[in-house]
Amino acid sequence: MLSHMTEQELQQTRREKWRLNGKPIRTIEEARAFVESVGLCLMYPQRPTVLVPTFIGATIGGEDRLPTWQHAYSDSRAGEATGMMVRLLRERTAFEANSFDENNGLLVAASAFPYFYALVGERNPKLAPKAGSRSPYSALACDAFELIVRDGPISKQKMQEVLGGSISLAALDKALGELWSKLRITRVDYNASQGSYWDVLYRWAPEAVKEGVGLSVPEALSALLSKYLDCVIAAEQSELESFFGNFVPRSRVKEAVNALLAAREFSFVHVGSKTMIQMTPAQVVSSEMEASVPSRRRAVKQ
Repeated sequence: MLSHMTEQELQQTRREKWRLNGKPIRTIEEARAFVESVGLCLMYPQRPTVLVPTFIGATIGGEDRLPTWQHAYSDSRAGEATGMMVRLLRERTAFEANSFDENNGLLVAASAFPYFYALVGERNPKLAPKAGSRSPYSALACDAFELIVRDGPISKQKMQEVLGGSISLAALDKALGELWSKLRITRVDYNASQGSYWDVLYRWAPEAVKEGVGLSVPEALSALLSKYLDCVIAAEQSELESFFGNFVPRSRVKEAVNALLAAREFSFVHVGSKTMIQMTPAQVVSSEMEASVPSRRRAVKQ
């Protein structure tokens, strides 16, 4: 089943969904609703471009001259967006991951986060990481984890003091990044004097972590692919593999997409000269189900 959409229609629908249509987020309620609607968004635009909305774009209401994270400090518009983002983290309506760049968080809606955790997080989150030649964790990351377990939520500045003044902030940032990339820890607050505050994720969001640990990777990937396609409206298979290849092997993404196409949850759509994948429109699913009812009834009578 193939339907049609112009490139202009696709871009216009995305602009409305991503709030780039001159209707910026003004309140924390609108910020919550936006993150819940899109499921996943980057804080700032990424280079090379990642096919996902940005929180800064939604708070500005457009996509012209959006600051990247490198220039956010000098852009007055970024302060308001950061303030809202921190509020979302504090109230746990959004969670932050460093899947693309440690300085440019990927915000994940609370409803989507258990699925994201199932792809990225540790299956035994309370087990302390150990350093070693085959471990993704350095000795400093292991020390930082123990400190956060003991004293968290704790600021990076305080961590540096406790771990020893000879440890550079760059080394501590690298260690925190190792823990964050596996969702061992998460940023839970921020203020200008102390910087970011960190806590272990299993303590900060125990229900979400427990749910994520209980989900299989295929189940979680299918759910996130569906949420992502709802957000971007339509995407080429290569774009789906590129985005989700940051979390799982591309071969698993391909398998999941093919299974969802076979189940008719996804369908193909022509966008200009491209063949893309979309969520199968609800009216198509319902009409197919209605059409199959008489045949099922006949089978029962026979």
